[in-house]
Amino acid sequence: MIEIMPTAEDQAAARERGRLLFAQPCEFVAGAAQLDRLPEMGLPEIAFAGRSNVGKSSLVNALTGRKTLARTSQTPGRTQQLNFFDLAEALCLVDLPGYGYAKASKTAIASWTNLVNTYLKGRANLIRVFILIDARHGTKDVDRTVMEMLDIAAVTYQAVLTKCDKTTDVELEKRCAEVEAEFRGHVAAYPAIISTSANTKLGIEDFRATIAELAAPQ
Repeated sequence: MIEIMPTAEDQAAARERGRLLFAQPCEFVAGAAQLDRLPEMGLPEIAFAGRSNVGKSSLVNALTGRKTLARTSQTPGRTQQLNFFDLAEALCLVDLPGYGYAKASKTAIASWTNLVNTYLKGRANLIRVFILIDARHGTKDVDRTVMEMLDIAAVTYQAVLTKCDKTTDVELEKRCAEVEAEFRGHVAAYPAIISTSANTKLGIEDFRATIAELAAPQ
C-alpha cells in the first residue's frame, strides 16, 4: 500500500482548522471522581492519559492557550478526577488522573485506577486516547498496560511525546523511532507520533490539527 503524503498546502489548511478550533471557547463541564458522576455521553471525546508528571495538564493548557484551564502542579498526581472540557461544542477534552506515582493512599490510587480503566473501556463516544510519553524516558510498563487494555477494548490511541525541549535533536529522533516501532506492534494504535513541548510550543500546531480532524462537524 502506497502512503500518500500530505502536501504543504494540505498541512497548512489542517493547521488553520486546528487554530480556528482552539481559538473558540473551551469550558470546564464536570469533574468526576466516581463512575456515577461521569457526565452523560454527547460530544465525541478525546482523552489525555499518561504517567504522573508527564506534563499532561501543561500540554492541555498549551493546546487551548489558557494557562489555568487544567490544573498543574510540581507535585505528581494532583489531578485526582476525570476533568471534562467542552471545546467549541465540537469536542470534549478529558484530562485523566496520571497513573504511576501519586502522593495518595493505596486505596485512593486503586479507586482512581478503577475509574480510569472503566471509563477507557466503556465510553462509547471516546474516539481517541492520546498517551503522553516523556521524551526523556520513553515508554514504560505502566504505559504498556494501558495500551494492552485499549487494544482489547478496541479504542484507538496515539502516542504524544512531551517535554521534547529537554532532549537533544539526536535523542529525540531516536526516541521517536523507538516509540513508533513499539506502537506499530499494537492493533489499536494510530501510527503517527506527535512530538511536543508545552514550554516552547513545539508541535502544538500539528497536535491541534490532529485533534481538529476528530471534531464533530459544525
